[in-house]
Amino acid sequence: MNAVRIAWRVTRLNFRAQLEYRTEFLLMIAIGAIWQVSVIVFATVLLTRFTGMGGWDSSEVLLIPATRMLAHGLFVLFLGRVHGSGRQIQEGRIDIYLTRPMPVHRQLQLEFFPTNAIGDLTVAVGLMAGALSRSQLDWTPGRISYLVAAVIGGMFLEAALFTAVASAGLRYPAADYWSRWLEELLGTFGSYPLNVLPKAVGGLLTYGLPLAFVAYFPAAVLTGHGHDTGVPYWLAALSPLVGVAAYLGSRVLWRWSLRHYAGIGG
Repeated sequence: MNAVRIAWRVTRLNFRAQLEYRTEFLLMIAIGAIWQVSVIVFATVLLTRFTGMGGWDSSEVLLIPATRMLAHGLFVLFLGRVHGSGRQIQEGRIDIYLTRPMPVHRQLQLEFFPTNAIGDLTVAVGLMAGALSRSQLDWTPGRISYLVAAVIGGMFLEAALFTAVASAGLRYPAADYWSRWLEELLGTFGSYPLNVLPKAVGGLLTYGLPLAFVAYFPAAVLTGHGHDTGVPYWLAALSPLVGVAAYLGSRVLWRWSLRHYAGIGG
């Protein structure tokens, strides 16, 4: 509980520090929203130009980017500072964190308040509201609970991927470039039903880079397409747990990499 209180106090101070510069604060929110303009364009084109995609109707497809965006926004807000750890590793700031009586990973997450996450979440909530309003599904308590679990699982899975890259950066600082590549892949393929892609690409995004578990599989389960994803139904249905398990595994990898960290100069 003491650790929680300290984290909360640091977060409040970081947020107040951001508010000291109101114009910059609002600009960062706007940048966070504008950064997702491609998702907004995709949703608009989907709803106005196409009746569906890959056997899914447009309202079902819209649930995929809505889920992914909401998971991404929560990731940026709560766990996203690990995405910028590569620069801190290259600058040797991790060495400073190691001298403080607080876990290094927690110090990374408390480095600053991610104001742009407010813009991300604004777009995500709007997109989810649009997806739910157009959906023909009966949103029972069970479906709602699964959607909430899917969003949380997607947040943890995205955090797991970037934590794994950060762990690699502790051993090989140039690995920070992989995070940019990963971000591009998530943004490019995260909004589509993967069954419209070649099987080799879909397989890579399922078993190699498990992007499918962020939003595609949960949306398939919710909309009745769970048996047509190319994986066993039970595996698609367990997507939220896959995200949590992947994050726990990435934290083990982080701790192992940190124990073998030798400093930026070797």
